[in-house]
Amino acid sequence: MEEQYAIFRKFPNLELATELKELLENHNIPCLLGDNVPSVDVTFSGNTLQHEVEVRIPQEDFETATKLLEKNAKNIINEIDRDYYLFDFTNEELYEILLKSDEWSAFDYTLAQNILLERGKPVDESLLNSLKNERLKDLAAPEGNQKPWIIAGYVFSFLGGFLGLIIGYFLWTSKKVLPNGQKVYSYAQKDRKHGKYIFYIGLILIPLALLIRVFLEF
Repeated sequence: MEEQYAIFRKFPNLELATELKELLENHNIPCLLGDNVPSVDVTFSGNTLQHEVEVRIPQEDFETATKLLEKNAKNIINEIDRDYYLFDFTNEELYEILLKSDEWSAFDYTLAQNILLERGKPVDESLLNSLKNERLKDLAAPEGNQKPWIIAGYVFSFLGGFLGLIIGYFLWTSKKVLPNGQKVYSYAQKDRKHGKYIFYIGLILIPLALLIRVFLEF
């Protein structure tokens, strides 16, 4: 069942994640909490992943959950003080929040819309949907050139090393979750093809390398 769940939000501590979990479950949206664990493919992009608590829900509930958070934000938006930091943002910075809503809280996303409307700037459903589609397109794009990892993968696989097997596997199978819950492959098709070759080369040569080492010990 957990395989049907995808990461909806990430939080730096359990308390915040639990609050969201309770809100979602109160509206009949099933939810799971889990700690993220850095995987090998994280190093491909050079990022350092810090400990976070993940809130996972079924992929088909992403849209409903997002609307729920936005509605919940609207209920408290009038209580915010005018010294809140978003009021100092330029119009361009506020539109950036609308474009990259996945990087901001539902509250900030909703408040950015209100501030723009107060300033007489256009914000409507058509614009928001267009920005979301543009963002999904950008996020769905494959990661950059993986040539150094491909070369390293072939080298380690031909040397009979497990590292080559692992590199090949992640290049071939690694996926990422988009803000709408959709899962797409992390790397371009040509890089994934190399990953597949690296994986099978390692799968064949690693046992041979182990047999040779055992034989040489006699």
